[in-house]
Amino acid sequence: MNPTPNRRHLLIASAAALAAPAWLPSAIAQAKNLRPTPSQTEGPFYPVALPADSDADLLKNGQVNDGQGQPAWVEGTVVDRAGVPVSGAVVEIWQCDHAGHYHHPGDGGRADPAFQGFGKVSVGRDGRYRFRTIRPVPYGGRTPHIHVKVKLDRRELLTTQLYVAGDPGNDRDFLWRRLDAENRAALTVPFAAGRDGIKANFPIVVQA
Repeated sequence: MNPTPNRRHLLIASAAALAAPAWLPSAIAQAKNLRPTPSQTEGPFYPVALPADSDADLLKNGQVNDGQGQPAWVEGTVVDRAGVPVSGAVVEIWQCDHAGHYHHPGDGGRADPAFQGFGKVSVGRDGRYRFRTIRPVPYGGRTPHIHVKVKLDRRELLTTQLYVAGDPGNDRDFLWRRLDAENRAALTVPFAAGRDGIKANFPIVVQA
């Protein structure tokens, strides 16, 4: 008995899949050719020495809880240009406290000791990362932003800055204004209310 049309199509598709060259899935993935997240300057306040507490919760520095600022989650994925998660990559963020001060000697040592100010996390097989921090605030003429760095082993894959969509300070910020429309869209994301609080989703694409 001849197979039904649906069964015939399934058999043909299965045979084609078995006959496909081994490199085809890789070629399809590479064809994505995602645009890398644009880089920006590191800025003057990367920690001179990493704090003893450098985990993903910036609202708790050691045993001290920070009650200032507007709590927010910053999360996303780290993938390469083919869309493959970069397992083992380390994402770092650092930012000023609710009053606009960094944990850095160049900022006069005025930062809130309860705010960790810096955090890092290693991503797993799914490429996901997540930080608990505060919605960034302006300081010294800069629009609100969070500094972001991605490392893999000893390599630095990306250094950039994350901006708040719709913030009135963006148009006055000299670094944000230098970005073209496409790069602004890549680095500027909403901090929107969700079920577990304010959240920003920041996908990262690197040349791994």
